[in-house]
Amino acid sequence: MDIDELTVFPRRAEGMAAEALADTRVVVINGARQVGKSTLAQRIARRTPGSREIYLDQAAVRAAARQDPDGSVHHDGLLLIDEIQRVPELLLSIKREVDADPRPGRFLLTGSARLLGLRDLPDALPGRSETIELWPLSQGEIERSADGFVDAAFLNGPDLKVPRSGLRRADYLNRALRGGYPEAVHRPTHRRRSRFFESYISDLINRDVKLMSDIERPTDMRRLLNVLCGRMAGLAVIDNISRDLGLPRNTVKRYVDLLDLVYVIKRIPAWSSNATTRAIATPKLLVVDSGLGAHLAGLTPARTTDMTTPVGPLLENFALGELARQLTWSEEPARLYHYRDRDNVEVDGILERASGEVVGIEVKSAETVRADDFRGLQHLARKLGDRLIAGYVLYTGQETLPFGDRMRALPLSALWDATADA
Repeated sequence: MDIDELTVFPRRAEGMAAEALADTRVVVINGARQVGKSTLAQRIARRTPGSREIYLDQAAVRAAARQDPDGSVHHDGLLLIDEIQRVPELLLSIKREVDADPRPGRFLLTGSARLLGLRDLPDALPGRSETIELWPLSQGEIERSADGFVDAAFLNGPDLKVPRSGLRRADYLNRALRGGYPEAVHRPTHRRRSRFFESYISDLINRDVKLMSDIERPTDMRRLLNVLCGRMAGLAVIDNISRDLGLPRNTVKRYVDLLDLVYVIKRIPAWSSNATTRAIATPKLLVVDSGLGAHLAGLTPARTTDMTTPVGPLLENFALGELARQLTWSEEPARLYHYRDRDNVEVDGILERASGEVVGIEVKSAETVRADDFRGLQHLARKLGDRLIAGYVLYTGQETLPFGDRMRALPLSALWDATADA
């Protein structure tokens, strides 16, 4: 399991994990399969003197861990255990170890599902651990750029400055089609990436999902995935999906919950406040990796060059995914929501910090911006007053443009080029 340094992208989670190990007994790196959890954990462990590594994807290692869980986790230095969800009974042994010896930096664990959601998982780690979510690569990690939009938006508001973008609509679409799985990013053509995505989905359904729950018909899970990806960045209305697939509502809900647990989808909650009482409560569906979502929705480079192909949802999913990634490392402890009311006034993304201030974000696939593109953001401004720090329309053009009080149009590349300017 040697690391090829030439193919490893720098991950912001690496510094976060090292920081956590300095004061926390157990650090968990959690996320989808194939996002680089093992590589990241291995890099940390191999820079830590006296560390030891256990890889539970090896059958003999799993058998030994199940036979002697207490002996397997006993180690004086840092112990890396990869794919902990494969032998969850180890967690009780880890609990006993860290309770007896509460030094920080004892265990570094990785998992391919949200650990506390796994079936039959013992309630062992709360209060003793810190979890770091690892997403597919962000654009800033791929490009080695700032990835500072969230912090910059709250700090600078309408005064946020970003470089003129050299990218056009086709460039953004190609990035969205590529996605952020390291293996897909390294592959040179759309055809080769498509082979990766097909293998990924097959392994996911037949291994990760089955590890957590018995699914009666894997083909129904695949059909559901295709439908969900066709509705990316739309409302996750379970009744509608159930009707379209001809599956029981409870089955659809359970499958959607499972896909959330294995980091294929993320539901963005609806936002409301006392000032927006007509808001609806249905979450929005985000496909964690836009490349995988595009593949399952049947979008190809050739199709996206056709101006009649609706690419707006793909670019919105792509942009919201970049925001969700940044929220795992931003200094500003904000949350991501969406807004839609009963009059169909909507805002694609809302960032809200604990003190109640809000940044509104609209995503447009056009290379030009119109005043009407700010309709939802202007609605928020009227309702919220000074609580709205800024309203941004992210578009596929190249310039930063003012559109009135606190309203700005920004190139979509602002998401990874912006830096907080105190």
